[in-house]
Amino acid sequence: MIQFPNCKINLGLSILEKRTDGFHGLETVFYPVALNDSLEIVLNHHPNHDAVEFTSSGNPIPGDVSGNLCIKAYHLLKKDFPQLTAAKIHLHKTIPMGAGLGGGSSDGAFTLRMLNELFTLNLTQAELINYAAQLGSDCPFFIVNQAAHATGRGEILQPIDIDLSNYTFALIHPGIHISTAWAFQQIKPGVKEKSIITIIKQPIETWKAELINDFEAPVFNAHPQLQIIKNELYHQGALYASLSGSGSSIFGIFPKGHSFIPSPAFASSTINMI
Repeated sequence: MIQFPNCKINLGLSILEKRTDGFHGLETVFYPVALNDSLEIVLNHHPNHDAVEFTSSGNPIPGDVSGNLCIKAYHLLKKDFPQLTAAKIHLHKTIPMGAGLGGGSSDGAFTLRMLNELFTLNLTQAELINYAAQLGSDCPFFIVNQAAHATGRGEILQPIDIDLSNYTFALIHPGIHISTAWAFQQIKPGVKEKSIITIIKQPIETWKAELINDFEAPVFNAHPQLQIIKNELYHQGALYASLSGSGSSIFGIFPKGHSFIPSPAFASSTINMI
């Protein structure tokens, strides 16, 4: 079985509070974007001592393989469904890591979805969301995988009616890895005067002045070149541009068919037009 986990962008991101469980209460809108990894899962009829074998290609994946969310997703289900037999998982990594695009979260959530189908576990969407929340705060979104207003720590999702299919997205990844833990440490939480869901319902032309990602100020202060990239996107005609998640990717939303010209501001960056 092969599927293609996609990434997401955040349309606004407000950190509202530091919760007693150590997580942060937030508000954001997740929007799916068609920049994809490739994920294959097959039954392993000649297993070694491990129940799951994991291999990868494409962008290098740092860290110990046991920490990969695909592996964690398999073991999470195996604990409750011991009938899961040995499997091979291969991930071809295209979505950049540490970029605020949710690539790892997507891979983990898609693994849950694929194992549910491959082993006929008959888990409901609500049950899959519960498992995904145990993997990470962004993972539940990729079970639903449609535009959603997110609250709580990102796992409380309410689908919203927003269609940006008539626009072109520019995703700029400058090759900088931003630590999510560090980024959260820089934020002073607080409730905003106007909610993100209210702003999102306004015309896109108003977003530039009102739709804010709280991570931009500290991340841009630490990496000024990201502010330059955002400014260049607006210079080239973006209707809205922002850091995604805690970064470091910057996205711009352009009218469909708008010409986009790479400039020195994007030197050493990976550019994806979608």
